Amino acid sequence: MPYQPEKSLTDYRPFWAECFGVARFLPTSRAEMDALGWDSCDVIIVTGDAYVDHPSFGMAIVGRVLEAQGFRVGIIAQPDWTSVSAFRTLGRPNLYFGVAAGNMDSMINRYTADRKIRHDDAYTPDNVGGRRPDRSVIVYSQRCREAYPGIGLVIGSIEASLRRTAHFDYWSEKVRRSILLDSRADLLLFGNAERAVVELTHRLAGGEEIADIRDIRGSAFLVKSVPDARLVSDQTSLNTASPGHGVDADHTAIMLPSYEAVRDDAVLYAHASRIVHRETNPHNARALAQAHGDQIVWLNPPPMPLSTAEMDWVYALPYQRVPHPSYGDARIPAYEMIRYSVSIMRGCFGGCTFCSITEHEGRLIQSRSEQSILEEIEDIRDRTPGFTGVVSDLGGPTANMWRLACTDRHAEAMCRRPSCLYPTICKNMDTDQSPLISLYRRATSLDGVKKVLVASGLRYDLALETPEYVRELVTEHVGGYLKIAPEHTEPGPLAMMMKPGIASYERFKVLFDEFSGEAAKEQYLIPYLIAGHPGTTNEDMLNLALWLKGKGIRPDQVQNFYPSPMATATAMYHSGKDPLHPIRRHGGDVVAVKGGRSRRLQKAFLRYHDPDNWPLLRQALKNMGRQDLIGNSKMHLVPLTQLTGPPRRSKYRP
Repeated sequence: MPYQPEKSLTDYRPFWAECFGVARFLPTSRAEMDALGWDSCDVIIVTGDAYVDHPSFGMAIVGRVLEAQGFRVGIIAQPDWTSVSAFRTLGRPNLYFGVAAGNMDSMINRYTADRKIRHDDAYTPDNVGGRRPDRSVIVYSQRCREAYPGIGLVIGSIEASLRRTAHFDYWSEKVRRSILLDSRADLLLFGNAERAVVELTHRLAGGEEIADIRDIRGSAFLVKSVPDARLVSDQTSLNTASPGHGVDADHTAIMLPSYEAVRDDAVLYAHASRIVHRETNPHNARALAQAHGDQIVWLNPPPMPLSTAEMDWVYALPYQRVPHPSYGDARIPAYEMIRYSVSIMRGCFGGCTFCSITEHEGRLIQSRSEQSILEEIEDIRDRTPGFTGVVSDLGGPTANMWRLACTDRHAEAMCRRPSCLYPTICKNMDTDQSPLISLYRRATSLDGVKKVLVASGLRYDLALETPEYVRELVTEHVGGYLKIAPEHTEPGPLAMMMKPGIASYERFKVLFDEFSGEAAKEQYLIPYLIAGHPGTTNEDMLNLALWLKGKGIRPDQVQNFYPSPMATATAMYHSGKDPLHPIRRHGGDVVAVKGGRSRRLQKAFLRYHDPDNWPLLRQALKNMGRQDLIGNSKMHLVPLTQLTGPPRRSKYRP
């Protein structure tokens, strides 16, 4: 049984404004407020995404959750940030502004891994780029303060969540201070914040001052000093040892190296990163504190995960499942991608060092009930325009972690492992994916449902634990291509990623091909691969290229490592140290690929077949003493001379 907090989302007495009933769409204009009979909003959410009233969009979930608690919630979506007038559209909120960048970090949304500007935005009508500012949370927060000085200001979303402490900023190549200071927010709510935002809003409505609310899990704020009641473990240097098991987490706080210290010392930055990532289990995590000048950023422990009943409640709220009518016939690509999909769970216990899922949603899986999922599929069938009977995805952050959990509650409460799957699958982890087989079959048997596809990321090493699940997936729920992410072939990079060895991929491919043959289907496995990840040498990339060539794989789309804020791999990139182990001044060094030419070369190895990359690869192979791979036979990696015409393509192209 999962751990439960003292108070459920449904235990609160609704606020008096419940009498206004449910809005078809949360209002985005004064005219819509008037039509609802509202004179004001209790909470106004400012978001960098177009307003889509669908449970895959953060503003819709938070808005509907608060509406169900009786509050009047307005939405200001993608406002013109160059003027304060857009932030006065709905008037002054009674309680606070809630500011979010949207479903994506605004910087990752706007720039490629090579820091080139993107000219599209899947979360904007007609895919138009440039409709949100860089560092959206900071800019929107500043405009809210200008519009209504003294108003309560709460920031959230993945952008704020991953910047809650001092963090390395890839776009400026420097360490920035916590986003709390630059946004001047009263509170930062990190992670999936339903539990925190409901408690906060009820307490504010009950008359408490936002400056006095300092005990909500999953919140961060600024203080002048550490509370006297806390036992402080000083972790500001490399020579201190973190208190271990048995320490009272409720009364202990860890003092991280200060912003100034991690800004000036990359080794201390890696040390701080290691501490933060060891304090993510809500059952044993301690509060964290980090000095920024004469102020301290205080982080309460992470929120307790939602129970299955609470997840069901959240996803059963009255979403319209379509964009706001004001967008007319404009296409919103992110919506079109997910409108026939169903989120069945949250969280990920894989812990990949380059990924932000675990850092944002947590390592403990939060699952919906089978009945709740089936009811949403029926809702899509009955209400979503254009549904043809195909559910495009039944998944979440990962396709096959639904209902999986630690089998030992005591071990789970004590655990500080960053991954339940690396270096091997934990013996305490329930890996039985048979319930997913039942879910897929029941979903497919619903009236009006022709096919249920699985498009979410699959942990293939986990899937191997239930071969019958692989059979069901491959024979019934793959639409010709299945994308999975081995990321690399070489042990060095894989260890820094905390990903399984390539042998797991090879075993999965054998089953994939076998079951595809049994079903008489021509299907392809698409491997996602990454270049430039910390710990990756040019020799590693060469070996990966030779593996691809040997398999006849010619990737069209490849990715360079993207150092996102707070990620463990980003700490490796910045510091050249390995935060997966205790940090030392000497030893534990990690190769970090930096500079445009070095990153281009590693990416070129992934597209060894592209003539545009051949000059760069020829020179690199000569420098590496591998001229034997330059020639015109099938055994060579690149030809001696440049060819004309487009590169040949294989049947399957990631």
